[in-house]
Amino acid sequence: MSTARDLTTVVTADLWEAPAPWDAGDPYSEALRAGRGPLFLERADGWLLPLDVERWCAAADPVDLAVLDRCEGAVLDVGCGPGRLVAALVARRRRALGIDVSEAAVAHTVRHGGRALRRSVFDPLPGEGRWGTALLMDGNIGIGGDPLALLDRLTALVARDGLLIAETAPSDIDERVHVQVVHLAAAHRTAGTPFPWARVGTPALLRHARRAGWRAVDQWSAGGRCFAALRNRATNTTADPANSAALISSHRPRKPSAESPAADW
Repeated sequence: MSTARDLTTVVTADLWEAPAPWDAGDPYSEALRAGRGPLFLERADGWLLPLDVERWCAAADPVDLAVLDRCEGAVLDVGCGPGRLVAALVARRRRALGIDVSEAAVAHTVRHGGRALRRSVFDPLPGEGRWGTALLMDGNIGIGGDPLALLDRLTALVARDGLLIAETAPSDIDERVHVQVVHLAAAHRTAGTPFPWARVGTPALLRHARRAGWRAVDQWSAGGRCFAALRNRATNTTADPANSAALISSHRPRKPSAESPAADW
């Protein structure tokens, strides 16, 4: 029988060795460069989920800042997008790193003062097992289309008793779908490559979290958005991998330190 870690390996091979779905020239990248939509995730049946590009490209809002107040230690923002949270953490003199598969997202993060890698969460990452907090904001619990595999991967990234804060869907949903990013303007429609995604409400997140070794510590709503905070119960022994050539950053590596994952990039 496959273990959860075997499943992570499968997800890595099947979903992330192919070209990233949100890459240069696609609707997502173009929307980030413009700072606006209208942009949607579209299911195969035509159902559309609006993507809040304008909010993502703006400065962190009060709801975001309240989430950042809860963060502990060095922070890994998974699927950082254009980097508003990473930039806000750096402005607070907090150690923070964003990761995203979109070149446009990583470049936007760096331009606005954040630090970021163009990398999947399933790739080798700096500071594995030593991050104080991981963030899955803006529905990023959907990354890879398998929340259990994603949560299992995060147990290896976050320190023992470290924190995960996830933003969930505002309804009790647990959905696996293939979607594509589409831009719908008055005169034309453009669409990216389909990729697997998930939509997960808080009850479903908590069910998956228990199976992956996370302990629920809080859940709340603010500004029409829903969140849950989890503690890592796993023991992390993964060695730190070397940085790959995917690094996109204006910052040179610093002298390594055993205490700080941020020293690895």
